[in-house]
Amino acid sequence: MTDGLEFLGGRLLVVAFEGWNDAGDAATGAVRMLKDQLELVPLFDVDPELYFDFQFNRPLISADADGRKKLTWPSATLYGPMHPADPVDRLADDAELRISASNNDNIYLLVGTEPSRSWKAFCAELLDAALTHDISAIICLGSMLADVPHTRPISVFTSSESSEVRQALDVERSSYEGPVGVLSALSDAADILDIPTLSIWASVPHYVQHSPSPKAMLALIDKLEELVDVVIPRGDLMEQAEEWEQTIDSLASDDEEMAAYIKQLEAARDTVEAPEASGEAIAREFERYLRTSDGRRGPALSGDDTSKSQGPVVAPDDLSKSKGKASDEAAKEQQDAADEPSKERDDDADSDSDQA
Repeated sequence: MTDGLEFLGGRLLVVAFEGWNDAGDAATGAVRMLKDQLELVPLFDVDPELYFDFQFNRPLISADADGRKKLTWPSATLYGPMHPADPVDRLADDAELRISASNNDNIYLLVGTEPSRSWKAFCAELLDAALTHDISAIICLGSMLADVPHTRPISVFTSSESSEVRQALDVERSSYEGPVGVLSALSDAADILDIPTLSIWASVPHYVQHSPSPKAMLALIDKLEELVDVVIPRGDLMEQAEEWEQTIDSLASDDEEMAAYIKQLEAARDTVEAPEASGEAIAREFERYLRTSDGRRGPALSGDDTSKSQGPVVAPDDLSKSKGKASDEAAKEQQDAADEPSKERDDDADSDSDQA
């Protein structure tokens, strides 16, 4: 097994998939931005016929410079450097990396669409290709819908199933139980092959779930740059993130219900983030939030249909985990408080389905 201290020393594969794991297009947007900054070439593609339902993930037609039409099929592509470097240990003694461009030739990317079927075979084929190119570790990027305000910094949660990686990088083990996307299937298959994995998830405000979120993309890139020895130029992404926030501010100012809901989210977030916040105080604030919101998801901005869920959805309590171990007990108390209303919503949904 690759030791946790060597996690960032070899060839790293950064992965993101469109679909359930990609709220606000943040994860795939971050990987594609990284692809644009590195000199990478395609190394491997899966066969779309084997894994995709084309009525669900339809091919796209476009015209080239000469006007000729071309179909682009949903797929997943592995990219790698033209001249890969030999794997070397690059982890600093204090587990903090110097930010430079020296690791560019050890970065590989996997980006594509979440498959419709045959996930086990899909993951096995991709991991076989990764091992062919001596990939030693995998970083999975995801983004999820959450009860978070767009006006605060995007929460990012980093976790690993490897005890060595958790110790080396000072990250946590995810306590999530429930439905998963293909990222979890890929991570599980990688663990069986003793390939260590790290997951980085950003939280996207659920009330703007169907518009791209450059702010969440920027948060993922910031976290990735903390961990990987490579500089990622931001381009105009910071300006796009500011415009995104200002646009939502403008829309919310014309909607009293939405403005009030965002203020509730801000109050809950500020309580969790306060340095003096205790677990009891956080639990009280979250209980107040549940009472005022009736334990249900808030309104959506005009034109954004929240009935079409994209990605896993979390409550504000899960986000406190990003503060680190100092907030562990508070996060657990909030998770307990959130479980009950979540179960009630699931039971209501099951009852409505049975009646239908």
